[in-house]
Parts: sequence; C-alpha cells; structure tokens
Amino acid sequence: MRAVVRRGASLVLDSVPDPTPGAGQVLARTLCCGICGSDLHAVHAMETMVELGRRSGEPALIDPTRDIVFGHEFCAEILDHGPDTDRRLKAGTRVVAMPVVATPQGFETVGYSNRYPGGFGEAIVLTEPMLLAVPNGLGDVQAAMTEPFAVGEHAVAESDAGPDTVNLVVGCGPVGLAVIAALKARGLGPVIASDYSPARRRVAEAFGADVVIDPAAENPHSRWSALGVPHSRTERSVLALTGNTGKRAVIFECVGVPGVIQSLIEAVPVGSQILVVGVCMQTDAIEPFLCINKSLELKFVLGYTPEEFARTLHHIAEGVIDVRPAITAEVGLEGVADAFRALGDPEAQCKMVVRP
Repeated sequence: MRAVVRRGASLVLDSVPDPTPGAGQVLARTLCCGICGSDLHAVHAMETMVELGRRSGEPALIDPTRDIVFGHEFCAEILDHGPDTDRRLKAGTRVVAMPVVATPQGFETVGYSNRYPGGFGEAIVLTEPMLLAVPNGLGDVQAAMTEPFAVGEHAVAESDAGPDTVNLVVGCGPVGLAVIAALKARGLGPVIASDYSPARRRVAEAFGADVVIDPAAENPHSRWSALGVPHSRTERSVLALTGNTGKRAVIFECVGVPGVIQSLIEAVPVGSQILVVGVCMQTDAIEPFLCINKSLELKFVLGYTPEEFARTLHHIAEGVIDVRPAITAEVGLEGVADAFRALGDPEAQCKMVVRP
C-alpha cells in the first residue's frame, strides 16, 4: 500500500507492506486521518519520546531507526476480519477507534508503532473491541475528530470545572479548542480563551468561548476579581467575611512550551487548579514554593478513557460539538510533508486532515 513514512527525521511517500489483521483484529481502509500536534513533534523528536517513555516505566516498543507510519486520528471502513473476531460490525461499516493494540509485550499505539501503521497509509489494523460505528449522516472528517476532541473531554473530566469555577484555556490550538468544546458541552462558563493568534482566537470564539483575549494586549489574569474569583489570600478572607467564598479558577495549559507552567503559577489566583494538557518535550523549571504558598493544585493529564472516547463521538454526531470550525484543509498523501510545514503557522492552518 501507499503510505507516508517517517524515515529518520523526514516524511517520505513510499510503498509499504499491506497490514494483516491478527486475532481479534480487523483490516480497515483509511478514509481520512487528522494530523496531530504530537505528530509534528515526533517527526524530529521520536528518539526523545521513546527515551522519555522508557524513563516513565513504559517498555520501549518503538525503534525510531525503523520506518513508522503516523496517524492516530482516523475514520476508516472495515474491509476484513482477522481470526477470533465476532464480526459484530460488517465489512463496509465506517468506524472510529481508540488507536490501541494489545500485544504480549505491552500496548502499542496505531500510528506510533513499527508494526501497526497509522492513518497516513491506505489501510490500518484495528482492535475489534475498540471499534465504534460512525452514526449515519456524520461525515468522515467530522468522525475522525473523535480522537483529538476526546483529549479535551478527558482533560475537563479530570478537572474540577463546574458551576462554581471560572475556566481559563491558555492556547487555542486543537488541544485548547477541544477543551473549550468539552467545557461548553457541559454548559460550563465563563470560559476565557487566550492566544496570541488572531485566527485561533476567532476559532475559539466559534467554539463558544465566552471571553477571548489577546495576551499581547491584555493580561488574561486581569479579570479574575471581576468574575468573582478572589486573587489573593487577603481578598479571599475579605470576601469570606460577607459569607461568600467566591469562585475557583481552573486553568488549562494547552501550549506545551517551556516557561508556560511557571508563568501560570506566578499569575493564577490562590487555590487555583492548573491542568497541564499541552505536551512539552523539553526540560522545564518551576518554583514549588509559589505553588505551596498559593495552595495550587497542579495536575497532568493524558489521553482518554473508552467511555470518554464514545461520549465524544456521540457529542459530535448529535451536534453538541461542531468540530468543523477547527478543520482548515484536506490533503492527499502527496501533500502530507507540506502540511506538516504549513501547520507551523497558526494564522494559516489549525487542523489539517489527510485523505489517503
């Protein structure tokens, strides 16, 4: 089959062996696949990702010196079933799935594996119990957004966001937009969205952000008091004298570059919760004393559960979340390498989708 291969630090369109489904797996034709920010990192930093995974206790199942076909945000059509499958979904069914394959050595990720090519190829192998049928009427591209938007669903589910919080989303790339979508799907607000990019601020507004801020023109932390969040211990104590405890700030860090976490620690109100959703690949530094002195909660989140994945598909299919404002372009396999370069400009692109 034709596929875009990560070979060294380059992306090459080439022919690779067709994948074969094993026990409990299905073979599917890739209909479309989103380009993830993690893919952009992995082109040049796969070796670092593998090493960091090893240091976090995960088995090293990826050899970055061998070919890898990226793509884990996919919608596909079932072609055939492997052995020991129940065939509950017939050939021709359009599906999405968590990109996970269980092996005797551990879990592998479709699209981050030497053995399981991802959606930047014409065919993929998927785990049958992970499959979710795409509801009738939902387009392929919208269905493929289930995976990236499930990341936002998980981040919000792991947070304390609720009717008594004010929620700040820092960074309005695809991850930040997914967080905004998950917050608004729950009917929560106010949601403040902050990004330097005018294009991304416009998309954040389309996703329902209540307040959209250009941090070059306004400090996104300037509105806490006006929105009922006491900023300091003194302000909280004065407010408590009136019998009002005030609201709590919940901040979602969706940038993933060094220095952002520390800047938030310094600026957020006392008692805030900071959810780190953006993936920073470099060593970073924070001052724990500030966290202690301000009674901050710092929480790191990753991925999603099967229930959150299914809920996200339901929200997209029912129109609770309209993913279309995030999708800015579609390309064929021939255009993948150029798409990776184009995604470096937030004014030009937000979420690009590959149609093999």
